[in-house]
Amino acid sequence: MNLRLYIIAIIPAIIFLLAIYLTDRRDREPAKLLLLTYLFGALSVIPSIVVEEVLIRFNVFSGILQAAYNAFIVAALTEEFFKRQVLLRIPHKSKYFNEKLDGIVYGVFAHLGFATVENIIYVVYTYTNNPFIGLYRGIFSVPAHGIFGITMGYYLSLSRFDSKQERKKANLRKSLLVPVLLHGIFDFILMANIPQLTLFFVPYVIYLWWNNQRKLSKFVFDSKSQIRKKE
Repeated sequence: MNLRLYIIAIIPAIIFLLAIYLTDRRDREPAKLLLLTYLFGALSVIPSIVVEEVLIRFNVFSGILQAAYNAFIVAALTEEFFKRQVLLRIPHKSKYFNEKLDGIVYGVFAHLGFATVENIIYVVYTYTNNPFIGLYRGIFSVPAHGIFGITMGYYLSLSRFDSKQERKKANLRKSLLVPVLLHGIFDFILMANIPQLTLFFVPYVIYLWWNNQRKLSKFVFDSKSQIRKKE
């Protein structure tokens, strides 16, 4: 076992998790529930791999359509679906999910549980001899999963705390569709093998960070406002 590679694979997720956990300063979630969400997020890799293998066998496309199929259906839809199932079945039903910021916190924990296992697979087992894969995935891929978790948690929270059924249902749908779209675009840029398209990769990642930082900041502000009202 190469301990150094394991550390390289795990550290990016730990850093992101700590950052999100410390953001929730006013009413932090129970460690047990966070750990459970993280672990089941990690376990969601298993059904994701099984379904992805099946979907790959059904691929009838080639060229750019194949890249789109692999990016949006095989990878994005499958992975986001199972990570969302973790959120809906564990923290979403909990009494501790009592403010909007909680959706983002749990969303990130589920997604980074998945990302931790995926990163171990890539860094430790698949690309062992590539010294740059850990750096690349630590900068781009692992944080991207965290960002998709922010997006999913954001819309789950909007759905949970909205009193109007129409908006509630719309945001519940968005909690799957928007992360799938963002994830699919991220993967498609890398899979399409179009040099001109790769020029948009870094700007797209910057956009993802900016857009989701706004979502996070909005709910952090809401959390602080609720605490002040209680005081």
